[in-house]
Amino acid sequence: MRSIPSADGRAGFTVAVAIAILTTLSGSVLAEPQHAIAMQGEPALPSDFERLPYVNPDAPQGGTMRYGVYGSFDNLNPVIVRGALTTARGIWFDKEFGNLVFEPLMQRSADEPFTMYGLLAETVETDAERSFVEFQLNPAAKFSDGEPVRPEDVLFTVEMLRAHGRPMYANWLRPAVKIEKAGANGVRFTFDETADRETPLLISGLPVLPAHAFDRATFEQTTLTPVIGSGPYLIDKVEPGQRITYKKNPDYWGRDLPIKQGIDNYDTIVIEYFRDSNAQFEAFKKGLTYVYPDGDPNHWRTAYDFPAVTNGDVVKETFTSGAPSNMLAFVFNTRRPVFQDRAVRKALSMLFDFEWANRNLYYDAYKRTGSFFQNSELSSAGKPASKAEKALLADYADQIDPDVMDGTYAPPVTDGSGGDRKVLQGAAKAFQEAGYRFEGRSLVGPDGKPLSFEILVQSPEQERIGLAYKRTLDRIGVQTTIRQVDDAQYQARKSAYDFDMIIATYSASLSPGAEQVYRWGSISRDLNGTFNFAGVADPALDRLINEIVSARSREAFVDAVRAYDRVLISGHYVVPLFHLPEQWLARWKFIKHPETTPLYGYQLPAFWKAPDAK
Repeated sequence: MRSIPSADGRAGFTVAVAIAILTTLSGSVLAEPQHAIAMQGEPALPSDFERLPYVNPDAPQGGTMRYGVYGSFDNLNPVIVRGALTTARGIWFDKEFGNLVFEPLMQRSADEPFTMYGLLAETVETDAERSFVEFQLNPAAKFSDGEPVRPEDVLFTVEMLRAHGRPMYANWLRPAVKIEKAGANGVRFTFDETADRETPLLISGLPVLPAHAFDRATFEQTTLTPVIGSGPYLIDKVEPGQRITYKKNPDYWGRDLPIKQGIDNYDTIVIEYFRDSNAQFEAFKKGLTYVYPDGDPNHWRTAYDFPAVTNGDVVKETFTSGAPSNMLAFVFNTRRPVFQDRAVRKALSMLFDFEWANRNLYYDAYKRTGSFFQNSELSSAGKPASKAEKALLADYADQIDPDVMDGTYAPPVTDGSGGDRKVLQGAAKAFQEAGYRFEGRSLVGPDGKPLSFEILVQSPEQERIGLAYKRTLDRIGVQTTIRQVDDAQYQARKSAYDFDMIIATYSASLSPGAEQVYRWGSISRDLNGTFNFAGVADPALDRLINEIVSARSREAFVDAVRAYDRVLISGHYVVPLFHLPEQWLARWKFIKHPETTPLYGYQLPAFWKAPDAK
């Protein structure tokens, strides 16, 4: 390697050393365009990768895929606040069906914790401090109407997302204090000191909307007029609340990209809407839809006795995911006075009899959930706090339950009888210590009012879980009602936090980050439409979210997430329920999938239809 002479003319230090020093002084010196960007470490795939490792690059093309969902839709603009919960599936940011119409600057790999590879953006550039990110668009990228994807479209998208987009988009973009064109085909985002290591990745996951196809004046309004995107599919037919049909764009610009090999294999995708899960399953049985993700053990064991299963036309499969198990839970709305006392929430959390419910309702198929990152290295369960965790939690030590801190915490275990006296007595004692007393058959609080609340549910499955919980609550004098409402009313009440308690699922990943702000951050407590269902505003959680997204090493990241997990558990904001150790999927046998299952489990966009299928 060439050396740089010193002041006295002798060879002083190598170019590599010089660059290293300059990099320390200025994070941007070493910045140069890359094909991908990872949250920590380096991308797993090299710049000349040919395909993702979990796809079949030779997957047959063609045919129609029919998906089924339950609910309704009345909107085709997936990024606006209005209609956020009733947007047609598949258009954008659909974890099951993929991004059919709109595309991000970069595409996430399902086989790595958090790595983004180029899609609309051909390259990404940032520095060691991640004080900026620059994307150079692929010159071949174009929208379905033939117009090129330009930097001006990225700038328009940012403008619309900040003004009318869902809160998470504004949060992702908040650190970007300067956004400008970079050359003829690039866009550069310059960040302030609030940016973190995740910021460039979040921005790389933004959609790019065509400026020429939207009216600024009406952008925030819901629409049923098919929107134009750069993705592989066009919106072909819209039947509000019933179905939406997508047709593959024969001129799709990205078909030859490595990131797109073995993906988007159908000519047509139809998404059918049903009034409830029973109707959805009946349609699957009749062959009106082709795949059925199943998460109900009772249903999985007993519902597949129809002829198509017996003769092998329908296949039941299990898949293993390396991601943390999702947190399914009863959620306390702490905005309501009845749930503002942590001691009361803790006592109520003791009273879900998992062992009884698992045995009598679910064939012992579930495992109990105790951590928000269960079954992963990010979980604090069974692990005493490390020295680094203790340092992170030093200012909040009085908030952490001792058993959570030392790693011995686990949800109560009952004898499965449905009335374990030891657990009931423990809960009664906890209520009494919180100032409650028993009057007749009711548990009465310090205010003289009986402890009572409503559980809002949206399906028969949720109602069944609610009834199992109510069964134990009744035994100790807690007055509980369960109310099931239609999907539209449920979504409206959930968005406005108009409930005492709901059953919700918090998805988990190996790379939690900024999305946590809109689940547990103080900023989201009073914003309608976020996932902060519990109404949490805790400085400890705010600080730890910042630590998570700022961590440079995997070790520091794991410590921050585990500390975060301990604060969430100790807050008793939810009653943890259960999780399945596997993914279950039923499919008609003419729907095929790759042999390799990636880190995050099966990926429906990589499936295909057998060429000889009707």
